[in-house]
Amino acid sequence: MSKLYIFDTTLRDGEQVPGCQLNMEEKIEVALALEALGVDIIEAGFPISSPGDFQSVSEIAKVIKNTTICGLTRAVEKDIEVAAQALKYAQRKRIHTGIGTSDYHIKYKFNSNREEIIERAVKAVKYARRFVDEVEFFAEDAGRTDNAYLARVLEAVIKAGATVLNIPDTTGYTLPHQYGEKIAYLVNNVPNIDKAILSTHCHNDLGLATANTLSGVINGARQVEVTINGIGERAGNTSLEEVVMAIKQHQELDFTTNIDPKKIYHTSRLVSNLMNMPVQPNKAIVGKNAFAHSSGIHQDGVLKNKETYEIINPEEVGIELNAIILTARSGRAALNHKLQLLGYDFSKEKLDEVYEKFLLYADKKKEEITDEDLMIIVGDKNEEDKTITLEFLQVTSSSEAHPNAIVHLRIKGELYEATAVGNGPIDAGIRAIQKIVGNKYTIHSFNLHGITDGSDDLSKAFIEINDEHLKFRGFSSSTDVVKASINAYIEALNKAI
Repeated sequence: MSKLYIFDTTLRDGEQVPGCQLNMEEKIEVALALEALGVDIIEAGFPISSPGDFQSVSEIAKVIKNTTICGLTRAVEKDIEVAAQALKYAQRKRIHTGIGTSDYHIKYKFNSNREEIIERAVKAVKYARRFVDEVEFFAEDAGRTDNAYLARVLEAVIKAGATVLNIPDTTGYTLPHQYGEKIAYLVNNVPNIDKAILSTHCHNDLGLATANTLSGVINGARQVEVTINGIGERAGNTSLEEVVMAIKQHQELDFTTNIDPKKIYHTSRLVSNLMNMPVQPNKAIVGKNAFAHSSGIHQDGVLKNKETYEIINPEEVGIELNAIILTARSGRAALNHKLQLLGYDFSKEKLDEVYEKFLLYADKKKEEITDEDLMIIVGDKNEEDKTITLEFLQVTSSSEAHPNAIVHLRIKGELYEATAVGNGPIDAGIRAIQKIVGNKYTIHSFNLHGITDGSDDLSKAFIEINDEHLKFRGFSSSTDVVKASINAYIEALNKAI
């Protein structure tokens, strides 16, 4: 098998997303998680861009032992000097320098010509080699660069000392066959290509980043530049988890990586939470619906044999199990499976009767059917019998004081009240509830998603809590994000209790 190098740029390209900036401690935490995941190269930042970026690259370089640390620069001597200084403490270091090579960039960005661009590229690579042994050259907008000219640029920078050649589809413009043909052309038309590694760097503007990356690998690239969850500017970058699992599933490609798949989900959640960037539910590999089944036909197939509708075992990527989600589209097999997990064992006639009630209930609720809902459907529980119900919620907040929440809960018929202050309105409400019910359960995951647009946006809250052994999930939707979040927390508590 051939080795495929994984170059992660979550901390550089990924962090360029508005609102996703991390402080130094958070960047170090992500870097350590990437090293544990098995990433070969971490692009830790753009050192000259700010004092904070410089310090983060420097501190990451001090703590990472087994992974190459890379700093980005322009084809400018000062950039390269600053990057070299930031990488001073790295045990394995790389400078990533380059320049735009498409006619769009040459004419409009640099007001230059092709020959001058080659001269600048060569000069930058030679200067970077004074400081480090590994120099990666990026040909920005290579996706729209003439192939013959691109080959000339790469031949020149290899002679100057470049060890890795980054072929970015900067605008996400190319189609998979076009990107693959470009890589193949370079393999066959750069005379000294054997002295360097070709790398992919694809953006997702047309939703083709992963497809383009795999096409590049098939045609000769041996490094892929990716981010966790596919985050990045505009529509994002190639997703690490998608490329790694595609390579793993398709053994006929004959590639191997150092990635530990079981750490993918944990790393995904870490990046999502720290960057305040929710993962879309239908995101491949790491979305919360990636291994969830609500269609009756799919549920029946999965219950008979997982491989009917799952090409990846969820445990392979660190997810504990697949999810059979009961909705109005679910069939008898899925309903019976859930009922058996709750301890019910009905005859075919009784199951048919329960199924008819289930469909009516599911059509009315229009959301996921919970275990508690099933108990109501089979008659073992009334709607009024929920252990905890929210009777009253009031949150006040101002710029001069922390938010304050007043909560009234009815627990098994008795009314309880509590008041609490929090770091935010949702935190205040949860703290008030915890004053009543205790703090036995830890919040493991919390996501808030907008469902509709506008000032009256309908939002759906998802909260996962856990004790030492089990996890419990709660969902709720409302135009009031605080109420949605509090109701989701209460639903999770009801499941736990």
